Amino acid sequence: MRIRSLGVIDDAVVELSPGFTAVTGETGAGKTMVVTSLGLLLGGRADPALVRIGSPSAVVEGRVSVPPGAAAAVRAEEAGAELDDGALLISRTISAEGRSRAHLGGRSVPVGVLAELADELVAVHGQTDQQGLLKPARQRGALDRYAGDAVAVPLARYGDAYRRLRAVSAQLEELTTRARERAQEADLLRFGLTEIEAVEPRPGEDAELAAEAERLGHAEALASAAALAHGALAGNPEDPEVLDATTLVAGAQRALDAVRAHDPALAALADRMGEISILLADVATELAGYADNLDADPRRLAAVEERRAALTALTRKYGTDVAAVLAWAEEGAARLTELDGDDDRIGELTAERDTLRAELSGLAQALTDARTEAAARFADAVTAELVSLAMPHARVSFAIRQTEDPEGVEVGGRTVAYGPAGADEVELLLAPHPGAPPRPIAKGASGGELSRVMLAVEVVFAGTDPVPTYLFDEVDAGVGGKAAVEIGRRLAKLARTAQVVVVTHLPQVAAFADRQLLVEKTSDGSVTRSGVTVLEGEDRVRELSRMLAGQEDSETARAHAEELLATARADA
Repeated sequence: MRIRSLGVIDDAVVELSPGFTAVTGETGAGKTMVVTSLGLLLGGRADPALVRIGSPSAVVEGRVSVPPGAAAAVRAEEAGAELDDGALLISRTISAEGRSRAHLGGRSVPVGVLAELADELVAVHGQTDQQGLLKPARQRGALDRYAGDAVAVPLARYGDAYRRLRAVSAQLEELTTRARERAQEADLLRFGLTEIEAVEPRPGEDAELAAEAERLGHAEALASAAALAHGALAGNPEDPEVLDATTLVAGAQRALDAVRAHDPALAALADRMGEISILLADVATELAGYADNLDADPRRLAAVEERRAALTALTRKYGTDVAAVLAWAEEGAARLTELDGDDDRIGELTAERDTLRAELSGLAQALTDARTEAAARFADAVTAELVSLAMPHARVSFAIRQTEDPEGVEVGGRTVAYGPAGADEVELLLAPHPGAPPRPIAKGASGGELSRVMLAVEVVFAGTDPVPTYLFDEVDAGVGGKAAVEIGRRLAKLARTAQVVVVTHLPQVAAFADRQLLVEKTSDGSVTRSGVTVLEGEDRVRELSRMLAGQEDSETARAHAEELLATARADA
């Protein structure tokens, strides 16, 4: 990794060993920036406070070896990244204003893509992770992770059934709690549908009645106008001397017919005159029929107005016109059918809920059984690891419990509370020595013991769900003496199958490293490129002496440092 303008680091390169790398240095020298840098490369939160004062941005670049075909390589290629001779080049830039950019294999990518690769590449553990392990939910997650498919398969099925049960229960609660509202809505719909059914409106009836009412209301004027027009066209028998239009047009046609043979143009006009004569005769006939058929009956007008009033009463309540009223009736009938069917729906949902609860009971029991079996194996494996970490008499176990709840599901013959991960409450217990009762690790473990339990858990995980790199940030805090030597020895053993990076203050741990990096500040308080060095030979002995006694030139410390290195080499 190359780190620039991050915290106290101005510009430094960190070269990690394929095996065990220990990062050491004085307190405040910037060792934790190594952990922070790796976290940024793996999609960690970008905090502008990390940018070195006076710098516009901080940059972390890293080269990570990834086997071809590995899940991380596949995901990177999906994001458009290119592998460089079997390695991924990753960079992360944080501006002092808080903006963050990420690049993967030469391609700009969302920071979330880096986070997706994190689980496949590195397992990071520090003091905050130890605190996380104290939470029962994290302990249950750790046990489930260790159990593998034995828990994962029924847990996936349980999750599906749990979500469906939640949805069904919500629907059922809504139907039952809104029963009164639904009954009121149904009554209103029935009333409206009955009212519309009593009137029996027809599509377009309102427009037809309006036209008829207009006609009936002006019947006398219409009859008079029709009679006058008929007289003008066909003549008035009471006044035969007045010439009508039909007679005049007939005379005009006869005059043209007499000379039409002499001019085709005049013949065409004569033909058109004939058409006019026919049209006038037709109109006169229809006017006579209109006047004869015109109904001026006041009773019919009253009936039309009464019908219109009934339709208007409907349109005031259910729509702007008869078409809208009929549409409301259609929708209302469908909604009423739905409401009337709610009782049947309640029965169906109740049956489905009971079926799902029974299914959840079976799956919750399967989860409990699988966790109980895995817990025994996990506890035995962690206990065995603690023997090699200077806790030979410690015993780790799991308490798997359920809380009774009358509204819960049946597990083991009891009705217990349940949640999205089952009905089990999982707690990791530690008995540090014979005769001591098992107690939750939050109460039964000292800081040093908790560090060793955490390391033992991670080593057990490494055998079942390995990742290429493990990073421990002062996970050995609170440990000293023989226990520190055993932690160093166990980390070296883990490094035979994976890359291990440890930020440590303990010389007993650093002595077992394949490579020791020293982080030190310059006189101006910054860490430059020369401030991260690989210690070898005499330099490594001097640093271990400083870590042991605070004095690089103490002969006693030097002898002890050389003895530590010899012990580590003998174990290699």
